Amino acid sequence: MSTRTVAILAFDDMEVLDFAGPYEVFNVAGELGEGRPFEVVTVGLTGEPAIGRGGFTVLPDHRLADCPPVDVLVVPGGAGTRALLDHEELGTFLRERYAAVELLMSVCTGAMLLARAGLLAGLPATTHHTTYDELAAIDPTVSVERGPRFVRAADRLWTSAGVSAGVDLALEVVERLAGRAAREVTVAEMEWMRA
Repeated sequence: MSTRTVAILAFDDMEVLDFAGPYEVFNVAGELGEGRPFEVVTVGLTGEPAIGRGGFTVLPDHRLADCPPVDVLVVPGGAGTRALLDHEELGTFLRERYAAVELLMSVCTGAMLLARAGLLAGLPATTHHTTYDELAAIDPTVSVERGPRFVRAADRLWTSAGVSAGVDLALEVVERLAGRAAREVTVAEMEWMRA
């Protein structure tokens, strides 16, 4: 099995767990899964640090303009998504990358960026429970599913509900791309949902 590169978008006012949850899942799966199935990189709008909620700071590995080819693209959410809805370079990046990646996933209000880029037109999707109506207003053709932890919008396109749901979706993606054993070793290492 070859190593897949997972790129996670970083931007100002992103929700910390939207970014860090999938990062942890794919990183742990990459370290512990047989054959190192994943490598994680970060991509920002510019080369400047992205300052997320509460001052959480990410210095991106790449900019939109120089991001190398990747296999999986993760779009987190957070309050900062609203400021990016009309960011033309990001919209173009999302459309172009979706045509080339094996899988594109959003977490929380990251779905709104996908909708604005036209990637959710006529498809089912979910988002944070407080923003169902916002997602529907961006593209009324999106069938907003209220309640599921994640939704498969198309073969290579998934959306998740808010914040911690991104971990659940990332684990689902790990299993689909690298197998059940990779998911199980990741869940055990993270002690995910352990009472």
